[in-house]
Amino acid sequence: MRSPTRGLGRVMVFLAAALASASLAVPEGWAEEGVQYGQVGTDVTLSCVGAHVGSAVEWRRDGAAALPAGSAMRHGALVLPRASLAAAGTYSCHSEDGGLLHAVSLRLGHLPGVPFVSCRASDYENFSCSWTSSLETFLPTRYITTYRKKSLTGEEKRRSKNGHVGPCVQDPAHAGTCTVHKSEFWSSYRMNVTEVNPLGSSFRLLDITMQAIIKPDPPEGLVVEPVPRAPRRLQVRWRYPTSWPKEPHFQLKFRLQYRPIIHRSWSVVETVNLSEVITDAFAGLEHVVQVSAKDFLDAGNWSEWSAEARATPVRDPATVVSEETTTDASLESLAEEPSQAPNPEPINRSDPLEKVAILVSLGIFAFFILAAVLVITILVWLRMRKHGKDETKPHNFLVAATHLKALPKAQIL
Repeated sequence: MRSPTRGLGRVMVFLAAALASASLAVPEGWAEEGVQYGQVGTDVTLSCVGAHVGSAVEWRRDGAAALPAGSAMRHGALVLPRASLAAAGTYSCHSEDGGLLHAVSLRLGHLPGVPFVSCRASDYENFSCSWTSSLETFLPTRYITTYRKKSLTGEEKRRSKNGHVGPCVQDPAHAGTCTVHKSEFWSSYRMNVTEVNPLGSSFRLLDITMQAIIKPDPPEGLVVEPVPRAPRRLQVRWRYPTSWPKEPHFQLKFRLQYRPIIHRSWSVVETVNLSEVITDAFAGLEHVVQVSAKDFLDAGNWSEWSAEARATPVRDPATVVSEETTTDASLESLAEEPSQAPNPEPINRSDPLEKVAILVSLGIFAFFILAAVLVITILVWLRMRKHGKDETKPHNFLVAATHLKALPKAQIL
């Protein structure tokens, strides 16, 4: 026969375990003195603590006798049917002589919604998650953030009975974020972000792999400089982001984008180096340059673009000399004959390569025109030649017929 004491002991142990798990799931501290929480759209009952059973009481809201529409009193308690946000306030119950018996501050809101969660790894040793609430609850809210490693080695299973559940450490300086330190790049994790308020809780589970969420910080120290005596070149260099440990087996590749400030479209170049030479810049025009980074093996996503850096390639010496000569000539003419009229001679700012390209284009155009004329001439000549042959055929036939008629009949026979 089982001992009732032993059975009672087991029940007490079970209750203690249940209470412990509940205290872990929902943080304490919601039971604020003099505050009562209620859910919008439900019936909320306010009790008059201190009133004698059966005694008449009077309820007031914010010191006035006016109560929300539909309010009713039951056995001294005030019932607010289908309470709305507007019903929140400070309620007090009074005795028949007006003495204060009890006061309570009513706060109304909604149950927590399932939070939106996203995670990102700025390096291969740590990852962080951020979240936002999917519903405005109008109530104080807290978050419980934990993670569990999904695939465990035999040693880890022996050492950790709870499946290696650990806290995702929240940063008080950055609300809505937490970080998992010393994570493993080739492992998978399950994040649990639970939103809790005085009415209840709701959670989001998110399965992640480090390879999928890796997103480096932007490269740092971007510098752009013109190349001496090279009017179409810019020298660009940068550094690894400080958050990315530079190890031989975890390298980054880079993407460089640049454009003249007067253009909208970008030119993009990829490289694994920490410097690059732009060879198709526009001489004399200021250029905007940015760089981003990604894991060398293409894991995850590209980083955000770095801050802009600007530089202007050196001017083309030939163009500078041409402009100076034209300017000097214009100044001399203005000195000899003062006039308010502008100089009709335009300054030549064209690129020598552009002139060569124009000449080549004109040559190609002329070649095609001559080829077309030659083809048309040949076709006309062939047509005329064929027409001439067709006219000579009947003439030859008549000559042969006349010759046969002139022959003697015996010869013909």
